[in-house]
Order: sequence, then C-alpha cells, then structure tokens
Amino acid sequence: MKRHSVFLRKGCDMPPHFDLFQQPCADGWMLLEEIEAPVLDTMIRHAGWHFVCLQGPYSRSGVGLSRDEAVHQALARALRGLKSRFNAAELESVQVSAYPVFHIAKITLQPRHIQQHTSLEMALEDDARTVAAR
Repeated sequence: MKRHSVFLRKGCDMPPHFDLFQQPCADGWMLLEEIEAPVLDTMIRHAGWHFVCLQGPYSRSGVGLSRDEAVHQALARALRGLKSRFNAAELESVQVSAYPVFHIAKITLQPRHIQQHTSLEMALEDDARTVAAR
C-alpha cells in the first residue's frame, strides 16, 4: 500500500468493461491493485465517467504491537468512518511512530466518488423527468 492507492467500497459502480483486480482490505472495502489514483482518474474520464473529490482529507489513527497492525487498525477506522455517499478513497499519507512496546499509525484518506454523471447533469435529468411527468 502506497501513496495514491485506491480503495473501493464493495459494489462500487464502475464503467462497463472495467475488470480491475481488487483485494479485500477492510470490512466492506477493497484495495485496487496496481493502479494508483491518477491513472484510475484518467481511465474513468476516458470512459466518460467522473472520479470526483468532494471534501478535504480525512484522518484516523490506530495502535498496534507492530507497524503493520497499527497501519491496519488506522486504515480500518478511516474507511469505516467515511460517509456512505463516498464509494472510493485515495490514500494521501501513512505516518507511523514507534515506541518501545507499540506503534501508532495515522492514515489520511481523500474521500472520492466514482459516478457516471456530474452532479449538474443529474440535476438536469431530474428536472427533465419532473417536466415530462406533468
């Protein structure tokens, strides 16, 4: 796991024909293997979809007896804390402090959302449906 790694919520809608290797990493979340956020962003935009960033970074900490355990705890807490409206997240940073008996990790994620339409396009479609229903 490195900077710009992408995490997808299980069942996340993706453009057709996207067959990306994913590995389970936390409850309800998958780590996208071998494709970092900038590359995924380009792929999604070429498919006519959007990989949007709607708010600032989000951080959570975790404690463990090892570095890996602390990072796993922090990542699980960070992903669990993301609002359900976000179906993806980009890893911004991992910071680990080591102490004689334990480690503390801080994970910072950038909440992201993958969608077919922009918010404006969705609003226009809703207005068109409302007018057609009258």
